[in-house]
Amino acid sequence: MKLGAQLYTIRDYCQNEKDFSNSMKRVAEIGYKTIQISAIGDIPADIVKKICDSYGLEIVITHTNPDRILNDIENVIKEHDVMSCNYIGMGAMPGKYRSAETIDLFAADYMDSAKKIASSGKLFMYHNHDFEFERINEKYIIDYLTEGFKPDEMGFTLDTYWVQVAGCDVVDWIERLSGRLPCIHLKDLEMISGKAHMAPVMEGNLNFPKIIQAFSKAGTKYMLVEQDTCLECPFICLEKSYNNLKKLGYE
Repeated sequence: MKLGAQLYTIRDYCQNEKDFSNSMKRVAEIGYKTIQISAIGDIPADIVKKICDSYGLEIVITHTNPDRILNDIENVIKEHDVMSCNYIGMGAMPGKYRSAETIDLFAADYMDSAKKIASSGKLFMYHNHDFEFERINEKYIIDYLTEGFKPDEMGFTLDTYWVQVAGCDVVDWIERLSGRLPCIHLKDLEMISGKAHMAPVMEGNLNFPKIIQAFSKAGTKYMLVEQDTCLECPFICLEKSYNNLKKLGYE
């Protein structure tokens, strides 16, 4: 498994071409060799690719606007071709689908795009938060996704932090989704003054040696470090996570 950086962590430093280039330089200097494109500024795909190539960074997955996946999928696929990226990710299900009356509409609406992505040799990827573990008609929201899409139509970017926040067993869900987890998010959880906070990997309370072993058995290819909120400089958080995971033999 390869270790990477989810750029959402440093989104504030990626909003124009110059800052993006400087940030990719810093990411590469930490040691990362793969990245996920997420929440960056309006920078053309060919420029993004050129900058990442210059620092030896492979673009493995994105988070792409759900509206574009639904209504502009041909151009989305072309942009991913330019970036040599095979995983087209959605950061979260739009809110309008999260009810008993509308949950079935998500697969109905996005199936055509999922099939077009698959036909292009890529895979539609879904990233979870905690709400996917709410129940609708005695099933988790995430169950509607696993049942609504075949493995070659949707993979899952399982996020360790959000599974834990939802009160679920991270390893159990890795095992349930085995074979559908090519790219995942590593994110730790620590308690401060009675509240849960995101933390650099292996500096919180999650059992990452056990979790990473489960990902390996599940066929995961890319482990992307993500920390949505940081109590110190986001680059320092990315570096701490990298150094901790390198001690386990990953880079």
